[in-house]
Amino acid sequence: MKKRYSEEQIIGFLREADAGLPIKELCRKHGFSEASYYGWKARFGGMSVSDAQRLKALEAENSKLKKLLANSMLEVDAMREVLKGK
Repeated sequence: MKKRYSEEQIIGFLREADAGLPIKELCRKHGFSEASYYGWKARFGGMSVSDAQRLKALEAENSKLKKLLANSMLEVDAMREVLKGK
């Protein structure tokens, strides 16, 4: 799924709202829903751009580690099946 806005843009939107721009006007100006705004606020509220980039890198690393763990668990299960057969 292609994301329409980058983390940097989202943080910029949140800062505009913090500066006093009404939420409805902000959403209309940039073309996103209020639900998107509140979801972003829950996820990125209080973050700086560097924090968001670090979060993205950590999520990618976490995903990679989960895949490695799943593969090793499959290998262990396969080895157990082989050993049971002997």
